[in-house]
Amino acid sequence: MASSFLFHNAKELLERCHEHRMPIWEVMLNYELQMSPRSKEEVFKMLEERLQVIFDGIDAAIAKPEMSASGMAGKSAPLLAVAVRDFKELDAGLLLNEAAIRAMLGAVATGENNARMGVILAFPTAGAAGVLPGVIYGAKFKLGLTQEQMVQMMLTASAIGIIIANTATLSGAAGGCQAEVGSATAMAAAALTEVRGKTPECSLHAASLALKNMIGLACDPIGGLVEVPCIKRNGIGAVFAMSASDMAYLGVESFVPFDEVVRAMREVGDLMSPKIRETALGGLAVTPTGQEVAKRMGLLHIGDNACSK
Repeated sequence: MASSFLFHNAKELLERCHEHRMPIWEVMLNYELQMSPRSKEEVFKMLEERLQVIFDGIDAAIAKPEMSASGMAGKSAPLLAVAVRDFKELDAGLLLNEAAIRAMLGAVATGENNARMGVILAFPTAGAAGVLPGVIYGAKFKLGLTQEQMVQMMLTASAIGIIIANTATLSGAAGGCQAEVGSATAMAAAALTEVRGKTPECSLHAASLALKNMIGLACDPIGGLVEVPCIKRNGIGAVFAMSASDMAYLGVESFVPFDEVVRAMREVGDLMSPKIRETALGGLAVTPTGQEVAKRMGLLHIGDNACSK
């Protein structure tokens, strides 16, 4: 009987890595081969096609900016694109390096492409679809990544997503934005750390460091659309992922193991009011600005709330 590559949590994932002497991405590849009828070639072809969707979506939003129907999104990617284009001239006034600015651009461009009904890869969700693309976009520039390495990042990120989905949730409606952008940030941090040559343990520390700093994040989209604050939240989430990866890369460890961090995220999500779990009944959605957008869109005015008075 063939050895199993299945895992449900980080502990089991590390066991599979050690048992088979494989990095996370390769365990995840074999997990997929064990769970589906696809061949290795078919899996890589599928992921290469999805990687192209990521880059096509970013390029489309940069090449032809367009405002969303709500009027809330479409202006940010062009500004970040100018910053990348003129980075050498702007560098003296910026604190982040060019790779981080590119990561923000990739993440925001993905969100703005989605807001104007462009094609995106929901990885892990539409509301959090910009984080991993942004990190890949920035890391490709900085590290000179090959297509194969970027596909490996997608596999590593998928393994982290499976753990979160098994233990908690990837849904903002069930767990708040910590479950969406928070999960995406953890996925991207682990993927970036492993593609830089670090161990599975180090990659999971990066995931822990990223997710810990997203715990408690509300899901409060204005007008119920994944535009504000979601798109810019993705941009900053991409830089969060890079920061967590750098910390782990330098040897900083998460005091709390990843499995415990995920369980804590789930418990916090269970404690959240439904008003801040994608219902647009609380948080930024019911600020005066949020209410004005909702009215303009023909949505019902949300009832009494201190923010709307």
